[in-house]
Amino acid sequence: MNRGGRFPPAGAPQAWSRRWARSIPSRGRLAAGRVRGRGCGSPSGASGAAFSKAGPFEGHVWETLLSFFSGLPHRRSSSEAAPRLPVPDSVLNMFKEQEEEVVDDSSKHGGRVRNFPHERGNWATYVYIPYEVREDFLELLDLLVSHARTYASSLTAMEEFHISLSQSVVLRYHWINPFVQSLKERLASFDRFFCLADQVKVYTNQNKTRTFIGLEVSAGHFQLLELVSEVDKVMQEFDLPMFYKDPSFHISLAWCVGDLTGRLEGQCLRELQDIVDRFEDSAHLLRVQWEQIRCKSGNKYFSFPLR
Repeated sequence: MNRGGRFPPAGAPQAWSRRWARSIPSRGRLAAGRVRGRGCGSPSGASGAAFSKAGPFEGHVWETLLSFFSGLPHRRSSSEAAPRLPVPDSVLNMFKEQEEEVVDDSSKHGGRVRNFPHERGNWATYVYIPYEVREDFLELLDLLVSHARTYASSLTAMEEFHISLSQSVVLRYHWINPFVQSLKERLASFDRFFCLADQVKVYTNQNKTRTFIGLEVSAGHFQLLELVSEVDKVMQEFDLPMFYKDPSFHISLAWCVGDLTGRLEGQCLRELQDIVDRFEDSAHLLRVQWEQIRCKSGNKYFSFPLR
């Protein structure tokens, strides 16, 4: 039965069949045109040419039908994975990791040059004893720096005062807590003590990129060596450099860029020492009781009170 005229009736003239083929949507006709003249599978598995001999339509109707249905949208089976669409660049850039190179600008910190390059995750660390200044100490400081500037005009007074117990070393961030804990355990048994820092001396750093004027410790040297010995043991645990051999413990008073020892030693140094010796009650002023040890790592401070 041919309801709705979807197929040509059996025995229909060839011209009618052709008109019926033209009524198929253009998509089917185009597909048919592409395959016309080539073999097309029939229900029996025979080629279109073989089938055309068995019927009145010379095979082109079957070719048209099969081409039409083969041109329908392909329905994806459940086992076929849908193709992934590419992620837009604008989204990828939102989460792109960027390594920012830190450029050390010495002009931002008085022309000083780092002893080691800045790297992300590296924390400059050192151990020291803080010195809490009094007003009369600042008066002495002003006298010393003012006079020393007649020999080296670029000298700058320090803003913070201490005695170093270690070199500046580099700690990775995840080392900080175990490093501090080890310091705490090794320094817990030390008592408070006095020392006298009354001898003016000129120093340079290891690279000779900075020069310092300081007050060297003349009494209390042995107690400081004991502290350094324990700090060095902690440094060894973390494979870090230990303190200098035969250290000259001192409180730095002023600094300048470059090696200016030639200008500041000799006559200048003798005049500075004379200022200290003649300063009123300098012996009492420069006798200091140390009550705590500190560790500075990056922008973190840790205190270890002495007994």
